[in-house]
Amino acid sequence: MTASTQLRPAVPLHRLEVPAPTVLPFAVGSFDSIGPLSRADFPHRHTFYEIAIVTGGRGTHVVDLVPRSVSPPQLFFIAPGQVHFWHRMHELTGWVVLFNDDFLFAHPEDRDTVRDLAGCARLRPTPEAAPGLLGVVAELRREYAEQGVGFIPVLQAYLHVLILRAARLAIWDGPDSRRDAGRSDPGQPDPGPTAALAQRFARLLDGPPDPDPVERTVGAYADRLGVSVGHLNHAVKTATGRTPGRIIRQAQVVEAKRLLAGSDLTVRQVADRVGFADPAYFCRFFRRETGSTPGEYRREINAKHHESRALSIDARTRRA
Repeated sequence: MTASTQLRPAVPLHRLEVPAPTVLPFAVGSFDSIGPLSRADFPHRHTFYEIAIVTGGRGTHVVDLVPRSVSPPQLFFIAPGQVHFWHRMHELTGWVVLFNDDFLFAHPEDRDTVRDLAGCARLRPTPEAAPGLLGVVAELRREYAEQGVGFIPVLQAYLHVLILRAARLAIWDGPDSRRDAGRSDPGQPDPGPTAALAQRFARLLDGPPDPDPVERTVGAYADRLGVSVGHLNHAVKTATGRTPGRIIRQAQVVEAKRLLAGSDLTVRQVADRVGFADPAYFCRFFRRETGSTPGEYRREINAKHHESRALSIDARTRRA
């Protein structure tokens, strides 16, 4: 798994490339094993989430124009669309976790938490908390390397624990606690109204969905944010490299995948839940976005689940 670069007029946009993106949109490794882009010293954006667990080094991590001093051990969360880079870093060491929305379908509430943590000025474990947190990262690395039976839900569970442990740091970390999330250090530049509007749009999109399909349009979100459609398009495209319409569609795909994989809802019911009054149109939309029909995707996921379960039973039988 690597992060590739697609050049844009102002800021490069990195996409997550995986051998089988519908199966495992996830990677964990050292800064060295993930590749040179994990240490990029030029402003760039991601279409995926990144957690950097810094265990050594000195310098500055700049996120949305706000410089943050590196003081290991320390965590940095980067959400899709945020512009960041490492500035004058020396001897940067640690671990990098990369994943996208699809990998969070087992714990969709983590999306809000990760976005909150991406705004925290400092996430630094205490000497007492550091060993446990690094232990979770070690288990993630081991599970990812071994890829044993049922390893995907195990990775999702460890990632969930890592996110919750990081959220505790945001609460415990004194003056830089959750109530200060998103504030820069005194004297540092503000990320600006364009990025702030994009962040408000992202939070609104991640909130409880309205069952009315009309509410899933760019115009409806612009109305709820009190801005024009043009202004919202400009702000979100500038901050993330993607249009609001594209982000809305991606959110609908992620929610549809979660419902198809984790519920017994019919395709018609799933379509309704994600904002499509016409199931046939939903099926065309889903196929265009994923390459599979909803039914094909559900059968593929069920087949993998049964295969994993059969292998697990076979392994237990051999051990017995």
